Amino acid sequence: MMWSIPEKASMHGFVLEGLGAHSSRTIMLKELRLLLEACPPTTDKETYRSAVVDENVLLKRTVSTRRESFRRLREMYGLDLGLTVFRALRDLWNEEPEAQSLLAVLCATTRDPMLRASAQVVLDAPVGSQVTSEMISQSIDDQYPGRLNSTTLANIGRHAASSWTQTGHLDGRSNKVRVRAQSHPTAVAYGLLLGHLCDVRGEALFHTPWAKILDTPVHALKDQAALASRQGWLEYRQSGAVTEITFDYLLRDVDEREPRT
Repeated sequence: MMWSIPEKASMHGFVLEGLGAHSSRTIMLKELRLLLEACPPTTDKETYRSAVVDENVLLKRTVSTRRESFRRLREMYGLDLGLTVFRALRDLWNEEPEAQSLLAVLCATTRDPMLRASAQVVLDAPVGSQVTSEMISQSIDDQYPGRLNSTTLANIGRHAASSWTQTGHLDGRSNKVRVRAQSHPTAVAYGLLLGHLCDVRGEALFHTPWAKILDTPVHALKDQAALASRQGWLEYRQSGAVTEITFDYLLRDVDEREPRT
């Protein structure tokens, strides 16, 4: 599973290197939902900080936990409308609540290198097969030999396994098995956008790692892309062997970004 992310993608919010948040946190889906429910789509990054630390919208017991939660959420999602990966997530977040878990993991994989490294062992596992945190840790160690100590690898393995359970790719508490996640048009629009931001175009957008996270056959992804196109989340045109996909809404200028009614 090759993640081809050009260096210039960092201007859109991609993080190419580093440990990421999964050494101590999962994708924090519950917290992200609480935060985005409490804050309107036009919220700036300082107001997100105030919502978490000062107003305690995440319902944390201590100030130090609030600060750490905000730090990890910002590390994983950006929480900054100046970053394309976050503002597109924010545009689509309320459109299909059932798609939020996939939107979250798609965004998190743009910003967390260790979560990206955990994806292959999960996504390549046959439906019904067991996927353990140890398998995930070993896969990461294989990709980053000698870089992480055993404690860090074990922590990342456990947190990543929990994250992929939150997104619907795994099921179970102690014994996790591979299941099929449920894709939706908003998640397809966002997954295709992430490939576009990494310089992929046309038919190839249905074959990127972000498309693979959608966990849906290509023919079904195309059907959902067509639905997303009818909703105005992207523009999808196919004529014979030529596929054209553009993102006028999600890539509009910042000063044009108003919530859709």
